[in-house]
Amino acid sequence: MKPNQDAEEVKERRGNPWKLALGLVAVVIGVAAGVVYYTWYIAPFESTDNASIEGHVTPIAPQVSGRVARLLIRDNQEVRQGDVLLEIDPRDYEARLAQARAGLAAARGRFEQANAQLSVEQAMEEQAKANVIAAEAEASRAQAELKRYQSVESRAVSRSQVDAAEAQARSSAAQAEVAHAKALGTGAQVGLSRAGILTATADIQQSEAALRQAELNLSYTKITAPGDGRITRRSVEQGAFVQPGQALLALVPHEYWVVANFKETQLAHMRVGQPVQIKVDAYPDRKFSGKVESIQSGAGARFSMFPPENATGNFIKVVQRVPVKIVFDTAPDAQLTLGPGISVEPTVRVK
Repeated sequence: MKPNQDAEEVKERRGNPWKLALGLVAVVIGVAAGVVYYTWYIAPFESTDNASIEGHVTPIAPQVSGRVARLLIRDNQEVRQGDVLLEIDPRDYEARLAQARAGLAAARGRFEQANAQLSVEQAMEEQAKANVIAAEAEASRAQAELKRYQSVESRAVSRSQVDAAEAQARSSAAQAEVAHAKALGTGAQVGLSRAGILTATADIQQSEAALRQAELNLSYTKITAPGDGRITRRSVEQGAFVQPGQALLALVPHEYWVVANFKETQLAHMRVGQPVQIKVDAYPDRKFSGKVESIQSGAGARFSMFPPENATGNFIKVVQRVPVKIVFDTAPDAQLTLGPGISVEPTVRVK
């Protein structure tokens, strides 16, 4: 029995090196496969689950106050640019518009009246100037006649004739002064009429501005969609009284992007323009593609409402997150339930 046992032990010892070699080969193949897998499928990519879809959210608020007369939209309704969302009771603003139109008509009437008054005053000024010329001519004639009487011998004319000539000269001179004074008065009146025209013109401009404002206020009673999108967060009801600036609803356009908060240690090889595969949690069977559009200059914590103060003595180093904006290559289907806040997992090919 012993010789046979020794033979079996020899055979067993001879077989062990082959088993050991096969095991080493398997280990090497496994390590190589792991290295290849890591090199091709892990190392070239950076991903994160701290990401979500973002988009524009436009609050809709009235520019005038009033009671909601018509409410034409529902929650989550699709609307087009220019669609009327709701209408505020326009009767007060229609009355103010009619009042503004009447005010403009009155201002234009005052302008026409001021123009007519200026024409009358200008005619009176021309007449006053003519009267001045006539009075000055009469005064010159009377003065000349007085000089003739005074130049002849006293025997040729009577004293009464000389006195009459002197009285006529003084009277003509006085009438010339009166004519001058009237001409100055009519000139001042013309200036006043011109100032009245300027005032009437300013009144017209003010009335036109009031009319335009009244027309704008009336147009503001119809609140329309500023663009295509979906109605969300509607908080207004028909019959409610609303104030300017009061948020009534929000409009979310179909324009989305992804904000992914990568760790700062993941950004070493990340660049603008690198391709991205986007997995949306709501649609795990669908794949979306995109690209890196921009990387924020600074960690997200630095721009929070209460940024950390590291100089207080209780500093603990933590890995910071940096927001990265990723845009879709093609716009997602509008029928999909996507919108701001939906969770996604982007994977960026960095090598």
